Amino acid sequence: MEKNKTFCVIEDNTPNRKLFAMLIKKSGYNVVDFENAATSLNWLNANYADLIIVDILLPDMNGSELLKEIKQMPHLKNSVVIAITGFSSSQDRDKFLAMGFDGYISKPINTATFIADLEQFLK
Repeated sequence: MEKNKTFCVIEDNTPNRKLFAMLIKKSGYNVVDFENAATSLNWLNANYADLIIVDILLPDMNGSELLKEIKQMPHLKNSVVIAITGFSSSQDRDKFLAMGFDGYISKPINTATFIADLEQFLK
């Protein structure tokens, strides 16, 4: 897997956000992280991310609303958008995929497989 890819992490829980970003960076990828939808949208309007990780429950916008905003940005049409959430039933997974997310990861994450789980969505 080529490592010159940029991952964008949007997660309001600071320990989770920093953990996700650290694991991604340690694996050799570029990473930017944001604690809310507004600041992430400001960045995404002007930049490209290969993979965008969206927490479903953000303080200023829910994940499905943020997904709609991202999908309306023509320069991000090839970006992979992954839902990350504590909702982990198979019905929840199906719901997030039906919303238009390209994939789904449940929290708490497995730190041993997190990067491999993300990389599978980039293939």
